Amino acid sequence: MIVDFAGRTAIVTGAAHGFGRAIAHALAERGATVFACDVLADELAETATVASCEARALDVTDRAAIDALVGEIEAGGRTVDVLVNSAGGVLGQVGRPLEEISAADWAGIVEVNLTGVFNMARAVAPGMKRQRYGRVVNISSGAGLGVSLTGIQAYASAKAGQIGLTRQLAHELGAWNITVNNVAPGFVRSNPTTERQWESYGAEGQARLVQNIAMKRLGAASDIANAVMFFASEHAGWITGQVLSVDGGK
Repeated sequence: MIVDFAGRTAIVTGAAHGFGRAIAHALAERGATVFACDVLADELAETATVASCEARALDVTDRAAIDALVGEIEAGGRTVDVLVNSAGGVLGQVGRPLEEISAADWAGIVEVNLTGVFNMARAVAPGMKRQRYGRVVNISSGAGLGVSLTGIQAYASAKAGQIGLTRQLAHELGAWNITVNNVAPGFVRSNPTTERQWESYGAEGQARLVQNIAMKRLGAASDIANAVMFFASEHAGWITGQVLSVDGGK
């Protein structure tokens, strides 16, 4: 299966490291003009070098900044063909009892992982509708299909909500030949947060986690990027509203 994005324009959020960086690199490698976005400026600059793409500092909770980015792209004579929403995470939080979670702790995670996806899709939808073509791929988590391994209530809830939003937008936008799909990764050591999580398990916990995976090994960021390449390609033109678990088998 040959996947080619020559002539296509893509936005990838959360592109400073991990899944987002791997996805930006994979799209650029296949010919797309990629705008890699994140709030982590130094790491984003490294992504731009590694992946040969345009770097733009962007907070996915800032609607005005998002609209400005899409406006910049369209002013340059392009329309966003592919949107990959990879921005997210736990914002440095750890699992704590429900009664200890502040309103700010809850809202921060939901804003980035769920509302940010809505904000991005809202901004690119008009252009995709005009050209009657678009691919939106959201990066959720196994936590959105089950429970969070870290016990973070807001993260599990936001990722589950993101899957619901994926299905809703698929039905809303399908008439314009816009597909909206979701990739739900299993545990992958792909960034500083997942490295800390891995270390916190200790040798026994690490062995148990791997043993519970059907393939008996951890995956890599490239495995997640490969799933995104499929959903973003012409091969997935009649697939929408779907969630693909990329987790080595549970």
